[in-house]
Amino acid sequence: QVQLVESGGGSVQAGGSLRLSCATSGYTYSSACVAWFRQAPGKEREGVAAIYAGLSSTYYADSVKGRFTISQDNAKNTVYLQMNSLKPEDTAMYYCAARSRWCLAWTMPREYNYWGQGTQVTVSS
Repeated sequence: QVQLVESGGGSVQAGGSLRLSCATSGYTYSSACVAWFRQAPGKEREGVAAIYAGLSSTYYADSVKGRFTISQDNAKNTVYLQMNSLKPEDTAMYYCAARSRWCLAWTMPREYNYWGQGTQVTVSS
């Protein structure tokens, strides 16, 4: 059974930092694309960053480049999202998603088979 469990969300002031974690299990981690998405109220789900576990290849949305970093701990099958210089517009529910293939079209939610339950990030001005 595939499981993705997010943690690390919370409330911070603008300019602050948070680190999200996505603990994964139940599939072949080394051949998976794992991504972080976010969804704010009334908006579509947006791809934030992705990593192809086998090669540690990383991908970012333009809106977070230079501020967010996606990384992994292969021994723990866990993916992290380090978020620095947070802005109020980063406020959203953040979801971890995974699929057992390359990160082609990584920003498309429909390309992912597995999802976590989400963790809330709130950035105040």
